[in-house]
Amino acid sequence: MIGASRSVEPINAFLPYKWHDHANFSFHHLDLNKDLIEITRLIRDTRPAYVVNFAAQSMVGESWQNPGDWFMTNTVSTIKFHDELRQCDFLKRYVHVSTPEVYGSCSGFVKEDFPFNPSTPYAVSRAAADMSLRTFRATYNFPVVTTRAANVYGPGQQLYRIIPRTILFILLGRKLQLHGGGVSTRSFIHMRDVSDATWKIMRGGRDGDTYHISTNEVVSIRELVEQICTKLGVAFDDHVEVVGERMGKDSAYHLDSAKLRAELGWQDRIDLDRGLDECIAWVRTNFDELKAQPYDYLHKP
Repeated sequence: MIGASRSVEPINAFLPYKWHDHANFSFHHLDLNKDLIEITRLIRDTRPAYVVNFAAQSMVGESWQNPGDWFMTNTVSTIKFHDELRQCDFLKRYVHVSTPEVYGSCSGFVKEDFPFNPSTPYAVSRAAADMSLRTFRATYNFPVVTTRAANVYGPGQQLYRIIPRTILFILLGRKLQLHGGGVSTRSFIHMRDVSDATWKIMRGGRDGDTYHISTNEVVSIRELVEQICTKLGVAFDDHVEVVGERMGKDSAYHLDSAKLRAELGWQDRIDLDRGLDECIAWVRTNFDELKAQPYDYLHKP
């Protein structure tokens, strides 16, 4: 198994594969924007049957500040990568990890054929690559399946994400800024459930199809933070500061995952209550290391 990222490997606390035997895994420091030739050479040399692409500029609010960087990574470089992959005759399947942000804000649980209505540079850049893949499938019979997951979380997540950030700030005695009062609603799904779903889609999904990965448990961001405060035995008002909403933030997107459940027999197994306990335990176990890490998103062009 081979993995590549434009970021160097961080501390082990952020790398779940290092928490277990990973002798069959090799890491390569390669940037999709700068090292496409090297990435393509690596793929042609190792001839994998499956390629799963998680790479993306993924911060939504920050995409307004440098939109060109988001389009370069998520659209231009990604489509160039697809053009190389379509020429690899050994490739059995390409798994394109997309995002529900392409749908924009929506009400109710939406299915995979819901129309695109992106509302941020990030979402538009992802939607463009998704639409390009439709043409690759139609023209080249490219063996692609697409996944869109709800809000993914779990031990090892970067500290600028809401769950680890909330836990760490409370343990540090710092105030958490809650954008817009936390009224937007989300469905949070544990990374192990997402990994299980991605594996099933990679092996058994239908080429050209999209699959939603989500739970049916919906909470507001405020409710999520309140739940963490309760678990840590602190008062919400003592640790949270309400600030203005982020530009273009979608109030809700909830995914209907019935297709994945019916076709591939997948089901989520880790509810939010248990998942939050795991995240709290992870932060406590690695507290000395984590508190020395950057808390905010650091942009890389």
